[in-house]
Amino acid sequence: MKKTELIRNDDGSIFHLHLLPGDIAENIIIVGDPGRVEMIGQMLDTVRVRKSNREFSTVTGSYRDTEITIISSGIGTDNIDIVMNELDALANIDLDSGIVREEPRSLTFIRIGTAGGLQADIPAGSFIATGKAIGFDGVLHFYEGYEWCLDHHLADALATHLEWPDTLAYPYAIEADASLLEKTAADIRKGITISSPGFYGPQGRTLRLEPFDSELNERISTFRFRGEAITNYEMESSAIYGLSKLMNHKALTICVIIGNRVTGEFLSDYKPAVKKLAQMVFDSLSS
Repeated sequence: MKKTELIRNDDGSIFHLHLLPGDIAENIIIVGDPGRVEMIGQMLDTVRVRKSNREFSTVTGSYRDTEITIISSGIGTDNIDIVMNELDALANIDLDSGIVREEPRSLTFIRIGTAGGLQADIPAGSFIATGKAIGFDGVLHFYEGYEWCLDHHLADALATHLEWPDTLAYPYAIEADASLLEKTAADIRKGITISSPGFYGPQGRTLRLEPFDSELNERISTFRFRGEAITNYEMESSAIYGLSKLMNHKALTICVIIGNRVTGEFLSDYKPAVKKLAQMVFDSLSS
């Protein structure tokens, strides 16, 4: 493997994350905000790893008898592309030789995030588990052999409903890991989540620039597929789900709805809700 493919730092760690193979657990919680790593990390019983580089902060420790890694990705599927590939490399590639391990490890990824609700009946402060993620970002299109893991019927139905322009990457839809969804989010509302490639125009916000479709969010909120609605916007799940499927990992996203785009309700202090959600995830992983 070329050095430009698997890049390492002087201490042998992987390029962006600055982590060594022994630094990560098989259970990994992904958060966007680096500050959220420390906030959630305080819930661990012990901590054995604490490292940081750029927007990527990592804490690994134990909760009860379960090892958990908490890592920040920053915002967007471009960062998720880095995080997922480098974590997989730590688990499944010998960094010295560049040889892929004969028996790959399967990691468990749970994203704890914040999101904007797209249905009037989802109040700020509620939790949404992403049963299916729809990517408006296009990241997965850069990888070979991904067609098998897509829900083409859902993506095509949404593209037709939104009159999707040819100038944008075609939406792709991927399901969460079914066993992880059932175990971790049994009592949480499930929904379809859109992962957007931006926060303003791509999510229909207007400051000084107008989005290409001023009715995009209204169209999204009225979409139904086999009785399911699109419940929320966020910016990472499509790439997490897609890359997890391709690399044989398990993935699930659960978000705190901090704002409702239909009603305009916004939850200013959402940290208690994030902590409550993190506690639920910790308990599920350790059960």
